[in-house]
Amino acid sequence: MKFKQHPERRMSHIVSLPFIYIMFIPILLLDITMEIYHRITFPLYGLNYVDRSKFIQLDRHKLSYLTLIQKINCAYCGYANGLAAYFVAVAGETEKYWCGIKHEHIKRPHHKEFLDYGDKKSYKEFIRRK
Repeated sequence: MKFKQHPERRMSHIVSLPFIYIMFIPILLLDITMEIYHRITFPLYGLNYVDRSKFIQLDRHKLSYLTLIQKINCAYCGYANGLAAYFVAVAGETEKYWCGIKHEHIKRPHHKEFLDYGDKKSYKEFIRRK
């Protein structure tokens, strides 16, 4: 809640609100299309579903000390950020299934069991193991 420390930016905050809330439309479309993808393709690949409830949590609205507007804002942020984390988890499981080779410079938690970047020998051995 750093914005509370900057009352001099009140007008900037008000001006930014439409830009924040217009994002709800693409966020909702992402959620719908990703969930369709998740529910259709994961069974086809033999993958377990990612547990959505571990990522999207809407609980701050229960806090009695928040105003109605703050509760709405907290619900929006909880949904948007939870959906982003959920999307990363679904995409990560997809990447494990389809690729399994680490990136050259980027380290991601789900890459632990991936083949090293540029390791042609390990790749060839993996393909032979089928």
